[in-house]
Amino acid sequence: MSERAELRLDEIDLRILRELQADARIPNVVLAERVGLSPSPCSRRVKLLERAGVITACRALLDRAAIGLGLTVFAGIRVARHSHENADAFVAAVLDMPEVVACHLTSGDTDYLLEVVVPDMATYESTVLRRLLSLPAIADIRTSFAMRSHKTDGPLPLPGLSR
Repeated sequence: MSERAELRLDEIDLRILRELQADARIPNVVLAERVGLSPSPCSRRVKLLERAGVITACRALLDRAAIGLGLTVFAGIRVARHSHENADAFVAAVLDMPEVVACHLTSGDTDYLLEVVVPDMATYESTVLRRLLSLPAIADIRTSFAMRSHKTDGPLPLPGLSR
């Protein structure tokens, strides 16, 4: 049995997670104070949450437009033939595309929903024509373009805690 299956999140763990989602660079001493622990037990809990796979990474969130990534595209992908091989090949190809920042297996009219972030339409066209459409499993791509984003990379809603 993995640590993740054995780990039960209590209120302190949820407070730690909420604080780290707001600021992953918060000093342990400040984090401990905010969640009502002393620094050593707080640090141990954070390490346990990391080992258990609850905390999977810490990274900087960047302003897309400020770094020249002004176009966000949502691409609904329909696959031609449903098989494990096609799905595995598609997912492997998508995981190798840095422009794809999210990939979801979905129900409904499309099989996968991709979030693609690129500088402009020409780059997106090149990405679609040269990479996605070259995959044999793809039957159809339906795209929508974000005209304005109001919330991206928001914190996850944690159970049992009210603000």
